[in-house]
Amino acid sequence: MRCFLLFVALASLCVPGAAKAADAKNKTNVLFLIADDLNCDLGCYGHRHVHSPNIDKLAARGVRFERTYCQFPLCSPSRSSFLTGRRPNVTKILTNTGGDLGPNHPHFRDYLPDTVTLPQLFLQSGYYVARVGKLYHYGVPRQIGTDGLDDPPSWQHVVNPRGRDKDEESKIFSLEPGKFGGTLSWLAADGSDREQTDGIGADEAVKLLEEHRSEPFFLAVGFFRPHTPYVSPKKYFELYPPEKIQLPELSDDDRRRTPAPAYRSAKAEQEKMSDDQRREAIQAYWASISFMDAQVGRVVDALDRLGLAENTVIVFTSDHGYHMYQHGLWQKMSLFENSAHVPLIMAAPRAAGNGQSAAGLAELVDLYPTLADLCGLKAPDYLDGVSQRPALDDPSRSVKKAAFTQIRRGPKVSGYSIRTDRWRYTVWTGGKGGEQLFDMQADPGELVNLAGDPKQAGVVKELKELLHHYEQGQE
Repeated sequence: MRCFLLFVALASLCVPGAAKAADAKNKTNVLFLIADDLNCDLGCYGHRHVHSPNIDKLAARGVRFERTYCQFPLCSPSRSSFLTGRRPNVTKILTNTGGDLGPNHPHFRDYLPDTVTLPQLFLQSGYYVARVGKLYHYGVPRQIGTDGLDDPPSWQHVVNPRGRDKDEESKIFSLEPGKFGGTLSWLAADGSDREQTDGIGADEAVKLLEEHRSEPFFLAVGFFRPHTPYVSPKKYFELYPPEKIQLPELSDDDRRRTPAPAYRSAKAEQEKMSDDQRREAIQAYWASISFMDAQVGRVVDALDRLGLAENTVIVFTSDHGYHMYQHGLWQKMSLFENSAHVPLIMAAPRAAGNGQSAAGLAELVDLYPTLADLCGLKAPDYLDGVSQRPALDDPSRSVKKAAFTQIRRGPKVSGYSIRTDRWRYTVWTGGKGGEQLFDMQADPGELVNLAGDPKQAGVVKELKELLHHYEQGQE
């Protein structure tokens, strides 16, 4: 009888389905959730007004990284960076659309043709790898018929959802009539969540989880909101009456716009907004966050329902931060905290730090080595980030002393910023465009620039040297 049972057990391993099930059980899955243009206006990050119950619940079951920073506050440069594990000066993607910097729509494979991306590593390791929605930049296609600046070697299956928010663009209010993606624009939409692009994306993600639960998977779900246009069903707008929204405090430097390069992300049409329009824009942005949060909840609930959570790392983040009139600015492409700071939540099975917050510094470029580490995969040795696994096991630990963010605006304006435990220091065009130093402990709103204070000359010197090493690739 024992021999018979042994024979049956061995035979079952020869059946493809049984082998897949055994493989899935032995490998750690990844559910990678990323919002677009999301700052830290979330309940779990201490925001008093925004309703984000599903992301908050995810933070309560995982580790919430308090201080995570993007490497470039713009879609394509940021996404190219963290999905390759390389910093922007290595990928050479410093813009969405090229100009003087190379091809009309530059792609990291123009410069790193043989790199192995984060999802590609999982694909090569026997995982089912798919994306739903926006992971790489969804900008103007390099060729007609392609998915923007996607990277086909990274995926074996892709889904590009499209909902009524796209089909009904004529209904959207915009500061620049007829333009929606790059300017402030919004709509309290008719219909249900599931008619919107992100609602359709959530449906497709749930479907893929159901279809591939018996094999190891890396499923990346890119939500389009709260990127402009800020479109969500009306019920989410009703959560935020505009008359109850307070506008941010501006400093004297904010009003004078000095140093000038720090404020050049401002757009002409935004300068003409009334306070009522500013409040309406903030209302719409927050409504889009709450709508996106509901879709995150649907996907995570499906993972739990399918019994996959015990063997799946869940990541939630954004490609960069975002201004909602802080410093008198909107959107991204600045080097102030709101533009560089991003949410990051990681819920790893059996991580000792689950349910806690990690105060140490982290960067989006750390995502690649961290996920490879958690899943037991050998990452390429050229990666620029470090694994944050020690912080997942002990959130009091810090694995790095500084985080770096940079921007470039055309051929003449560049900026580099360093964030340490206490300071944010930014230098513009090698110092020719000015510099900024903020004490983030005493002045979290970055209202007082201390760069010219003789008492801080030693701090400026030290941080300037660190930025110089970073710029030269010698950090």
